Amino acid sequence: MRSKTMKVLHRIGGRSMIGHVLAAVAATEPARVVAVVGHQREQVGPHILDLLPQAVLAVQEEQLGTGHAVRVALEALAEVPGGAPSGTVLVAYGDTPLLEGASLRAFAADHEAGQRAVSILSGIVEDPTGYGRIVRDGEGEVAAIVEQKDATPEQREIREINSGILAFDAAFLLEAIHRLGNDNAGGEYYLTDLVGLARDAGLIVGAFVLDDVVQTEGANDRVQLAALGRELNDRILRRWMREGVTIVDPQTTWIDADVTLARDVTVLPGTQLLGTTVVAEDAVLGPDTTLADCEVGVAASVVRTHAQLAVIGDAASIGPFSYLRPGTVVGAGGKVGAYVETKNAQLGAGAKVPHLSYVGDAEIGEGANIGAGTIVANYDGVEKHRTVVGRHARVGSNNTLVAPVVIGDGASTGGGTVVRGEVPSGALAVSAGPLRIIAGWVRRRREGTAQAAAVTEPAVASAAEHRSS
Repeated sequence: MRSKTMKVLHRIGGRSMIGHVLAAVAATEPARVVAVVGHQREQVGPHILDLLPQAVLAVQEEQLGTGHAVRVALEALAEVPGGAPSGTVLVAYGDTPLLEGASLRAFAADHEAGQRAVSILSGIVEDPTGYGRIVRDGEGEVAAIVEQKDATPEQREIREINSGILAFDAAFLLEAIHRLGNDNAGGEYYLTDLVGLARDAGLIVGAFVLDDVVQTEGANDRVQLAALGRELNDRILRRWMREGVTIVDPQTTWIDADVTLARDVTVLPGTQLLGTTVVAEDAVLGPDTTLADCEVGVAASVVRTHAQLAVIGDAASIGPFSYLRPGTVVGAGGKVGAYVETKNAQLGAGAKVPHLSYVGDAEIGEGANIGAGTIVANYDGVEKHRTVVGRHARVGSNNTLVAPVVIGDGASTGGGTVVRGEVPSGALAVSAGPLRIIAGWVRRRREGTAQAAAVTEPAVASAAEHRSS
């Protein structure tokens, strides 16, 4: 990946690659999960435990092949409560983010129904380059898996490939894993050599052909990662459209795997729904909107907006060009309009901040209106302070509310007011001085300009006016 970040931690669809795999694994309801970590384990181990705290971490100090990795996993299990595994053991890989839990469940069920010692999750592909080949005997039974570098020219023509995902009878695996050798071109212990050992012992070996073999594809560079990301996103979008969500332009819409959408949501072009965003029915999102870890209510409208960790109430109207930062809560029927930024601000039902304002660390009461160009000055250079605007209060245009401030229920402030204290309920606060008119000022101070030429007032001002200017 040419990155300081471990490969399996690179993200698509809102999760790391290994996060997608762990979600698929969890869908099988396993008794235990063992994660084999080695290179950059100081990154990978904590991430796995964050996602699956009950997982057992097994450290592979030397990367000596897949067989060695599974042996390390079994040794780690022997040292924790429950000891050695029983029943079916599934082996998956951390860089196959399209893998689905339903596929793993079907694979495990087929393995157990066939009473096999070893089962291989296989697929038929157009170009098998790089994959181990499934070699079958004259009766069509699985005879072996041959890695690309060990395959003969004839074997390289085989199009049925080993995905690397395997199922084992635990009793066979525990006994046979120690008999693996490394007499091959790579000098590694291949887990797939257990196929031959099972065959030699007269045990049953089979392959479960996965029609949707793309699920087993991995990513070894960022080009492949981007391709898998696009495929994953296409699958997510198709699923939501089949669930009753309108997505106007799938090519420009990105939705993470953990997003939840209700029926009759409409997603317009250029929209990204990220993290654990939840959207209720009849909401309209976009165009050109990014929501990360947000909640959107019934019939809300969010247009050309960036929001993170925000709650948008039923029938609320957001945007265009709004920025909702963490802690923003917009009540039912509320409005955050054009070029408005909010942070840690709660707007009551029907409250409005229509345009060109900053509202931070504030509580805006039900039905209140914040005039254009208003700034909540919440930071004094050392600490943040809170502002409270009461129910149905009216804050005039171009106000500055120097927190901490309380504006009472039903109070008003005049245009251009700087509020530095409490405004009682029902009161009007003003701080601007009276308007002064200085006649003739433009002709005297802007002579020769287009502005002066446009003046229609008398050319001569009184001496008193002249002195006052």
